[in-house]
Amino acid sequence: MTKIMSLDQLKTLRDNVKNKVDLRVKGENVDNMVVVRVAMATCGIASGAREVMNYFAELVRDEKVDNVVITQSGCMGYCYAEPTIEVTLPGKEPVVYGNVDKAKAKEILEKHILGGEMVDGIIPTIHKSLDE
Repeated sequence: MTKIMSLDQLKTLRDNVKNKVDLRVKGENVDNMVVVRVAMATCGIASGAREVMNYFAELVRDEKVDNVVITQSGCMGYCYAEPTIEVTLPGKEPVVYGNVDKAKAKEILEKHILGGEMVDGIIPTIHKSLDE
């Protein structure tokens, strides 16, 4: 294990552990939860996805929103629009947002997740599955 050399590193470690514990606790009831997946492939991380994920977790914690699970995924295939997040409301189709920064993350939480209103920045689904 590497040494923690700054307060920021300690806060990052704390946030990561809290997110993992929250995911395990909430994971048993995930069908009734809002799921936010942050693309954390190399391109996403380089574009700031880690900071967006940590900020989103802070927002959810500060606003005391209990029905949101934040997790990470690999590449979503939208490298040109990183950082990207996928928001899935219970019983709805997933929506992918691109070029998400802290301001956009806050808007997504307030308007889409809490208000049920889509916000600008959606990446349209242009592919079809093999069954279609």
